[in-house]
Amino acid sequence: MPTRRDFAMLPVIATTAEELASVRPDGAAGPLVLVPTMGALHEGHRSLFKMARRLAGADCLTGTVAVSIFVNPLQFGPNEDFDRYPRTFPADIEACAEEGVDLVFAPGPDVMYPREPEVRVKSGRMGAIIEGATRPGHFDGMLTVVLKLFNLVRPDIAVFGEKDAQQLALIKRMVADLNVPVRIESGPTVREPDGLAMSSRNRYLSPSERRTALALSRALRAGADRIGAPAAEILGAARAVLDEAAKADPPLHVDYLVLVEPATFTEVTSHYSGPAILAAAGRAGSTHLIDNLPLTVHGGT
Repeated sequence: MPTRRDFAMLPVIATTAEELASVRPDGAAGPLVLVPTMGALHEGHRSLFKMARRLAGADCLTGTVAVSIFVNPLQFGPNEDFDRYPRTFPADIEACAEEGVDLVFAPGPDVMYPREPEVRVKSGRMGAIIEGATRPGHFDGMLTVVLKLFNLVRPDIAVFGEKDAQQLALIKRMVADLNVPVRIESGPTVREPDGLAMSSRNRYLSPSERRTALALSRALRAGADRIGAPAAEILGAARAVLDEAAKADPPLHVDYLVLVEPATFTEVTSHYSGPAILAAAGRAGSTHLIDNLPLTVHGGT
């Protein structure tokens, strides 16, 4: 049976809360699955749309796939790249159509924040460490907009990428702590052929900066090659790669390299055994990039 993707039908586009309410399907046979994005869509996003399509119903006649496109000013710091963050709306709509997306919610800042929000979601201790220490306030802004999107779109399921592992852990915690009736699903990190994790910010990189940035994924692979080893050995292998990259031209400015427990992002101890996430971030030129790999740690004796 032909599916919507075979015909690349354009999704319905809503730009206001009123338009969204008028087109949001109620009483559909299948679930409404939301993929929140900031646009500038790439193959990593497309993999999440495919996952959402499977969760909603592959025949496009049961559930609904919704994608939000909104560059959220609350999660950008004063010296970050909000103004130059890539905005590629026509190409984004084309990608959504090709992946069988039914509905795109693309509000402007005046719709999401008609006035300065007095009440915001606080990400707590978990949002103030690691990436949160590098970007103060980032996770508060992220959780605030995600909760607003959940309230506006009212999805049954929401899909996020595992590349933003700390973000994913915080969203799961918010949903649990605040009894938000949304099931969270996640899709694996998608990489470029050279190993660089796909990101909308990759387009900022010059050729030489991109070569430097590849040290992030190389470092994670070096640590993962010590699978089953104690935490110190895993971190040491990864750190050796990043130390070399810091001497490159241009250098990689490392923000952090950590081995953490997946649910809390607490750094593991030398005696920890079990699943963990090896996460790293750094700047190549002025571009901030993050990456991570899940692995297993065996505690030292």
